[in-house]
Amino acid sequence: MKLVRIDRPQEPSRRSFLKTAGVAAAAAGASQPGAAAPEAPFLDAPLKRIAVVRGAFLYPPTETLRKAGYYSWPGATFDAEGRHREYRATLAALERRLGIRIDMDEAPLDAPASVARFIAGVRAAKPDGILLIPFKKSHWTHVRRIVAETAVPSVVLATLGILLVDHINELRNEKGVYLINSLDNLDAVAYGLRMIRTARVMRESRIVNIAGSAPRRTAVPRLGTQIVTIPGACFVGAFNAIRAKGDSADLARTYRSGAQQVLQPSDDDIFDAAKAYFALKRIVASTQADALMMDCLPGLQLPHRHVPPCMGFMSLRDEGIPAGCQSDLSATLTLMLVQQLFDKPGFQQNASMETERNLYFGAHCTCPSKLAGPSGPAEPYILMSHAEAGWGCVPRVLWPKGRAVTLAQYLPGETPRMHIYGGTIAGCPDIARTGGCRTNLEMTVDGVEDACTVKGMHQVIFYGNHVKQLRAFCQMYGIAVET
Repeated sequence: MKLVRIDRPQEPSRRSFLKTAGVAAAAAGASQPGAAAPEAPFLDAPLKRIAVVRGAFLYPPTETLRKAGYYSWPGATFDAEGRHREYRATLAALERRLGIRIDMDEAPLDAPASVARFIAGVRAAKPDGILLIPFKKSHWTHVRRIVAETAVPSVVLATLGILLVDHINELRNEKGVYLINSLDNLDAVAYGLRMIRTARVMRESRIVNIAGSAPRRTAVPRLGTQIVTIPGACFVGAFNAIRAKGDSADLARTYRSGAQQVLQPSDDDIFDAAKAYFALKRIVASTQADALMMDCLPGLQLPHRHVPPCMGFMSLRDEGIPAGCQSDLSATLTLMLVQQLFDKPGFQQNASMETERNLYFGAHCTCPSKLAGPSGPAEPYILMSHAEAGWGCVPRVLWPKGRAVTLAQYLPGETPRMHIYGGTIAGCPDIARTGGCRTNLEMTVDGVEDACTVKGMHQVIFYGNHVKQLRAFCQMYGIAVET
């Protein structure tokens, strides 16, 4: 069986182990008490591999059907071989764009023997997912057989005019399957492949958790994401190690010039907020992490142990680096999933409700400003003090009224769950007349009669109505949806 491999990116090599003094030297500094580095094996770098997808087209040679004189759906005018070539070119572009590897069989699967060989090849190679593209209604039995016998996450594209409703319903709600029955919808295929890539990325990723006083390492059930916890003193040490004003002063000026208003924060508060960003970036780099979370509130209480890291969290998320508040693993994983699936940062927030107008009210003291993604523009923001602590510098990001949004929360475990809701921004209440955290919003919630029944806390809100796509990810990977 010949495979076609199309201009794929090179797989990154295994990253080297961190040195024994990695965290202490790069983050805490030798003079910082309580910031000793973990041992080298504790911080071994995860092996970064790209997602691999096996794929095949399924149809009989058009010439054999012409000889038979009857070509059931998609019909005698359908050019299967021509469409095969067109799709192959699109898949090559998707492979490059998504940074994955797609191994498509060169010849279409037709007879049962070719299907059996494909199944055996999938079982031997253990790819991250499979892509099946049938061009003949009669070959739907082959598709169902491959899905059942490989038990690998599967994206199935049947262009409109090939399947009947009974065929569609056989796999439409099947766990582990993303079925697309749409006219030449390669954008939907791209999302299906992105889901496969996301699962692989999450399995290969590391979260650095800045919390407590003792280092440790754990992993997220099912997702496989590694969590490396380093002492909270590492943040203090990294912050204190930043002596020169250069970059921090430049960023402080950017924070100030980009703000619509500066209310409570002083120049020193804004400068310290910029230093906090560089301290966080140094920790992310030294631990070779893909995301960060921090037990950030205890250090803001008296006696103050560190400045609010909220502006740093804003900038990290603006760059596409998920950063979770209060060491909330559920929120951090949700931020990571949203970033991977949709290239957008999220707003982790405390849940409340406006009962008289039946609106969801969410608020927190940090929020990304580039809500449309790292390459998009920043939304307007105001610099304020931290709401509960009453000092420091944090952003109040102003969400635009009328914007469609999604609210989601991934709940990890051996039987993972996800809360998913769609809605529309109704506005941002005036801080001068209300309490709560600095960035706030009110939103309608689609299909919910009573906003107080919305589930979760520290859910992530992000731009766009992605409810259907998130539900598809949950179906593909066995995540129970709860609303």
